[in-house]
Amino acid sequence: MTYFGELASNWNRLLGTCIALGMGAAISFFTVSLFGPALIADLGWTKSGFALVGSVPMISVFTLPFVGRFADRVGPRVAGTIGFTVLTLCFVAFANMHGSLWEFLVITAILSIFGVMTSSLVFGRVIVDRFDKARGLALSIMMSTSPLAGAIVAPFIGKVIAQSGWRSGYYALAVISAFGGLLALSLIGRADYAKAKAKELVPLRMSKAEFLTIARNPVFPMMMLGMLLVNVPQTFASAQLKLVALDKGVSDTYATWLVSLYPLGSIIGRFLCGIGLDRLKSHVVAMITLGIPTLSFVVFGLGSPAMGLLVPAVLVIGLAQGAEGDVGAYIISRRFDAKNFSLLYAFMNMTVSAGTGIGALILSATLHQGFDYQPYIIVCGITTLAGALLFGLTGVTGPGPEEAIPALGFEHTGE
Repeated sequence: MTYFGELASNWNRLLGTCIALGMGAAISFFTVSLFGPALIADLGWTKSGFALVGSVPMISVFTLPFVGRFADRVGPRVAGTIGFTVLTLCFVAFANMHGSLWEFLVITAILSIFGVMTSSLVFGRVIVDRFDKARGLALSIMMSTSPLAGAIVAPFIGKVIAQSGWRSGYYALAVISAFGGLLALSLIGRADYAKAKAKELVPLRMSKAEFLTIARNPVFPMMMLGMLLVNVPQTFASAQLKLVALDKGVSDTYATWLVSLYPLGSIIGRFLCGIGLDRLKSHVVAMITLGIPTLSFVVFGLGSPAMGLLVPAVLVIGLAQGAEGDVGAYIISRRFDAKNFSLLYAFMNMTVSAGTGIGALILSATLHQGFDYQPYIIVCGITTLAGALLFGLTGVTGPGPEEAIPALGFEHTGE
């Protein structure tokens, strides 16, 4: 099948995965910073307390391998059904909070654990199973929908919060996730996956020999550590961007606008990265796309940067965050056995959660000590550059059995 033929014959599955990622847990990621000022003002929380929300995903470090293996075994449709059900209930729970920060953190923890079942960890398996030549582009299209949805939903939710309050904002997210889940799951279907499962039932536990083979591959630890480091700034982009912008003297209106620019940058990053992965060496694409936000943190480190600098800085941070998912999924699908895709992607998400949590704890600690955002911004710049260089080093190990420098029409011999 040709490069574009894969896209044409699997358009419904690709559309289903796009809707799943666009209306899944990612909409919470792209809108949480909009709720921050309202929650702090209405419920009496502190900035340092709200900053702890970024550390909550660390709990998924202990649950992601089980979720990943569960998804490999039951398939995207069953896992996705569970994920969207819990996600919708979590948004309803947020809307009915009584004011305790711990209540907010507990609901966020539940969302973090089950929300990954609406992410690329689960629905990326649909792409890996159905695409080969156009895998990079298909992954980028799928993953671009979450920031695209964020760019559309963020201004809408911001308006709902401004006009009707934060509780109405969470109810709106609940409706969006419920409708999106039903539509996505109906499109991806289940027949093809059922046939594949009949041939080979993925065991719940990985054998010791199989685990050692993966662990001894030098790409694995370099990619895991690199992913942890580039995600230390995750809290900056998700929960703190508007607060940082306000701290830099940006007006509330322009700060909200900057938040909506972030997902736009992610969309651009995912498309550029996906196309690049289908044509260039993955480690080169990774090092460039994940490393350029270092320049953005230099801009944010300035005392009062002009909007003319803040706009490209936010776009570039979004670009890297968008490319990150493409890079991780692509390298895993090419360097390791596809039957373990969700499990290995879960391990990668563990490092994402760990990096995000570490960054959030650093931010909370520095704010608690009376510092502004400056120390955290410096840390973000350093870890971003270090993580990108580690991804660059994955290329020195040589290509895996399924990795080459693909181009349009190139035949992969490993699948």
